[in-house]
Amino acid sequence: MPPVEDLGSGLWSIPVPLPDNPLRYVLVYALEVDGGLAIVDAGWNTEDAWQTLTTGLESFHASVRDVRAILVTHIHPDHYGLAGRVKEASGAWIALHPADAALIPNRYADPKELLDTMQAMLKAAGVPAESLEKLTMASMAIRQFVSTVEPDVLLEDGDMVKLPGVDLKALWTPGHSPGHLCFYSEKRRILFAGDHVLPRITPIVTVHTQQALDPLGDYMASLARIRNLAVDEVIPAHEYRFTPLATRVDELLEHHESRLKEVREVISIMPGSTAWEVTNHLHWAHPLDELPLYMRRAAVGEAMAHIVVLEARREITRRGSQPLRFYATHLAQ
Repeated sequence: MPPVEDLGSGLWSIPVPLPDNPLRYVLVYALEVDGGLAIVDAGWNTEDAWQTLTTGLESFHASVRDVRAILVTHIHPDHYGLAGRVKEASGAWIALHPADAALIPNRYADPKELLDTMQAMLKAAGVPAESLEKLTMASMAIRQFVSTVEPDVLLEDGDMVKLPGVDLKALWTPGHSPGHLCFYSEKRRILFAGDHVLPRITPIVTVHTQQALDPLGDYMASLARIRNLAVDEVIPAHEYRFTPLATRVDELLEHHESRLKEVREVISIMPGSTAWEVTNHLHWAHPLDELPLYMRRAAVGEAMAHIVVLEARREITRRGSQPLRFYATHLAQ
């Protein structure tokens, strides 16, 4: 765990631990505003995370009670999970993009419909019967890390965050989640990037029952949109700050083009492959059977996301339904 860091001009970085997660921590940013603090993201709702966040604030003579606003980049548990507890302790308002706010009830309050649609999606992807139930339920264990709360403020693309003394513009960057937001300060020349652009790893972009039809297409368009922002530093939610933004965007776009080529080659070699079969023939950083269940399911979703882009480009086509099978267009006659 890196230490709390003073980034200057009333901005601090507070690493908050993630339980049993290879990322190890999420970076919560505290920003001085007139009358208190705003934080960007909050961490998972665990006692360890809460104590780390409160101690981190105290290290620069602040407290949770000083928080006036919680700007949530997206509703994944490591960003949104602790927001409700911070609000309860401080009276702060919570901001989200409407597309992510709309997902809260089915994701965290009553997930029955979500589980039904997830199982149907995985079945169509060709997940074998012996793995279907486990992968369907894969994310249910992490619901305990979320204090479910509705946002007070909905931020649309281009909205200026209403905080005195701060210039932060909300930029809608869908892909990693449907309502992912980055926050851009033109005066400070910084970008709070959330999980949209990370310095070393590739953000997960998956087909999901709560995602748009083409999440990877959305993600690549979102990357292109922010590529030329005037920033001196990118401030992400994981790993470390970095620059230049354009170089990293180009690397991520190149990665996905390479992955699209790999998926297309698998389908050309194995006509009629299911998404599950494609997943198991792609190269991954770690063997799939060594990954946690939710990461295995994400791998299937990532393969499907690349398949959808290839379909949009008319390079592959689908047949059937239970399961779907995919063919290179020149082999689908």
